[in-house]
Amino acid sequence: MTTITFRMEGDRITGFDSQGHSGYAEAGADIVCAGITSAIRLVETTVNDVLGLAASVKVRESDTSISFRLPGGLAPTAESTCQALMTGLMVYFAELHDEFPDNIEVLEEE
Repeated sequence: MTTITFRMEGDRITGFDSQGHSGYAEAGADIVCAGITSAIRLVETTVNDVLGLAASVKVRESDTSISFRLPGGLAPTAESTCQALMTGLMVYFAELHDEFPDNIEVLEEE
């Protein structure tokens, strides 16, 4: 199962951690893992490459984990955009959980 934990500071989403293989199918043929990875990459490239911000991204192949953290002290427009992206990602993962409850878990943690 893939567990995605969104990191919160009050109402602000500061980042997330994704860990584990969903187990829907073998690696390389797993549509749940592909959906998760694709969504994470979209958010990461939007924040870092399109918006030009410096979000921290750590990928560990050994335990199939990804850690993503937004920078602090963002200008209001950048903060609003990032929060919209992170909220959309959270909603998307919650919908994946509804469809594949045995393969993805979504949590929030302060």
